[in-house]
Amino acid sequence: MTTIEDPDVGLLRLLVAAVRQGSISAAARECGVTQQTASARLRGLEQRLGLELLLRSPRGVTATAAGEAAASWAEDVLAASDRFRAGVDTLRGRRSRSLTVAASQTVAAHLLPGWLVALREQQMRDGRAPTQVRMLNANSLEVEELVRGGAADLGFIESTSVPDGLSTTAVCPDALAVVVAPGHAWASRSSVPILEVARTPLVVREEGSGTRRTWEDAVLSIIGSAPAEPVAVLSTSAAVRSAVADGLGPAVLSGLAVADDVRLGRLIEVPLDGEPVQRMITALWRGGRRDLSAVSRELLEVAVRLRG
Repeated sequence: MTTIEDPDVGLLRLLVAAVRQGSISAAARECGVTQQTASARLRGLEQRLGLELLLRSPRGVTATAAGEAAASWAEDVLAASDRFRAGVDTLRGRRSRSLTVAASQTVAAHLLPGWLVALREQQMRDGRAPTQVRMLNANSLEVEELVRGGAADLGFIESTSVPDGLSTTAVCPDALAVVVAPGHAWASRSSVPILEVARTPLVVREEGSGTRRTWEDAVLSIIGSAPAEPVAVLSTSAAVRSAVADGLGPAVLSGLAVADDVRLGRLIEVPLDGEPVQRMITALWRGGRRDLSAVSRELLEVAVRLRG
C-alpha cells in the first residue's frame, strides 16, 4: 500500500478556507498566496490523496463528500497546531507581550482606549504581565484588509455589513447623528426627515468609511435611491467636524464622535424623524472561533462587557 505523506499545515489551512469560502481565490487571499499557487497546491493534494476534494465551476468550488470529511479532519489538525503554537508562545512570553489591533477611526478614538485600560487593569490584578498593544488606525475597509492580510491580529469596524471570509462577533451598537453648525437653518428644528437629509449635499468621509457606508445603505433602503453628491469628502472624522462647524454643510457622523462637540455647543445635533440609523461595532479576525488567540479573546470579552 502506498504511504501518504502528511500534508503541511499551510496546505490544510488552504483546504479548509476553500471549503468554507466556496472559492479558491478567496481562500488564496485569506492564506496570503496567489490564486494560481492555491489552485496548484490543492490539485497536488488531491493527486497525493487519490481523492477528488473540490468540484470546480465558474461560480467557485463545492466540497465533495470526501472534501467535507477531509476539511473537518483538517480543522482538528489546525486547532491542535494553533494550541501548540499558542502554548509555545506563552512559554516564551510572547502571548502576553504583544497584540496588534486595527480599528476604525470611531473605535480607535472613542472606544478602544477604554477597553485597553480595562484589559491592562484586569491582567495586573491577575498578576500577569500586561499585553503590549500596537494599534493601527484606518477606515473600516482598510481594517478588513489589515486583518485579512495578517498585519493585525484583531480588527474593529463599524458597518451594517460584515466581510466575507473572516470570523466576526458583534460588540455594541453605535447610532449615527445629523450635526450642523449653530447658525445652520436646521439648528433650531426639533427634527429633520431622512429624505431631506438625503437630498442635501453633506460633508462626508472617504470611500471605505464605515460611517459613510452605513448612511448610504440606510438611505438606499429607506428611500430607494442614493443620497445627494457630497459637498466635500474628507479623510478623518475630525476634519468633517471642523468643516461642519465652519458652516460648509451638515454631516452624518457617529454619535460617539460628535458627543464632545455637541456638549460644548460647537455642533448642534438634529434628531432624524422616525427610527435612528445605527450600525454595529464588529470585531473580526482570520480563521474560526478556535483561531482567536487567548489575549484577543480577553480583549473582546472586555469590549463586550463595557459596551462602549
